[in-house]
Amino acid sequence: MTMDKSSPGFPKVRLRRLRKNLAIRQLLQETRISVKDFIYPIFVKEGISAAEESKAMTGVRKFPLSGLIGEVQDCYDLGIRAFVIFGIPSSKDESGSSSFSRHGIVQQSIEFLRSAFGDRIVVISDVCLCQYTLSGHCGILKGSRVDNDQSLNLLAKIALSHANSGSDMVAPSAMMDGQVMAIREALDNSGFTDTIIMGYSAKHASSLYSPFREISDSSPSLGDRKTYQMSFLNHREALREVMLDIQEGADIIMVKPAVPYLDLIRRVREMTNLPLCAFSVSGDYAMIKAASTKDLIDEKQAVHEMLSSIKRAGADIIITYHAKLISQVLNSE
Repeated sequence: MTMDKSSPGFPKVRLRRLRKNLAIRQLLQETRISVKDFIYPIFVKEGISAAEESKAMTGVRKFPLSGLIGEVQDCYDLGIRAFVIFGIPSSKDESGSSSFSRHGIVQQSIEFLRSAFGDRIVVISDVCLCQYTLSGHCGILKGSRVDNDQSLNLLAKIALSHANSGSDMVAPSAMMDGQVMAIREALDNSGFTDTIIMGYSAKHASSLYSPFREISDSSPSLGDRKTYQMSFLNHREALREVMLDIQEGADIIMVKPAVPYLDLIRRVREMTNLPLCAFSVSGDYAMIKAASTKDLIDEKQAVHEMLSSIKRAGADIIITYHAKLISQVLNSE
């Protein structure tokens, strides 16, 4: 930004004039977040009859299929219109076969939501294998190594099954090279040319995923995910990942996690006009919850500040477990 060096300074310039009451502050507010900016993650678990509370994420629950509509209706009444569905199956196997089953928990969830809400909501489905495989990895193992290319076929199969069930948007989170291209080709070849792909374009190997892995039962049984998820030390590589997703046909791109990566969100915003999503992950949620429980911070103010920083950095869309709380805050303003 170019500054006019000839302009007067203090005492003629007093920036506090622009902050002297709430009405003026709101008039001059530069960053605005809206309930319509948020995507709310929902966990649906097969084989349970009542909602189960997460041990790591106070206030976040795993729902039976029978409880899904009520939870989404509560969110809808707050103004939330977009939901990403994470499935937790009752059984796992080497190939994660329940992930693409016609009667899988995610497929049933999509059909339930589409039947109940029609086009009034956006239904997004997570496309990955980690919850469904015995290994807990996001792809298929060959020995002790994740087989990238074999995994692509299964990820495409999962995405196609979600589209068949009525998903508006598939979100491949496995971080396999070529996953967006494989899914785009499978969707287009089956007539789902209007199904949106939201790529987890720059998804980093982060310690902040631990609460998610607890609630989704998706921790790897051996090794870690650093051979396919990105190092948090490399920002140029992150930009390459984003560009590859764009070239492969992603409609929306993502940076995950959001809060420790605001610099990358800004860089990605400057390099493309595609819609940009940022995922405020389970660790963000758990830390704010823990601190607020001990009265160290005000939860509502901290959430508002955190999500505003993500929007200020350049994100258009924010996936957040705080969506219900922040929607209540915004609706009361």
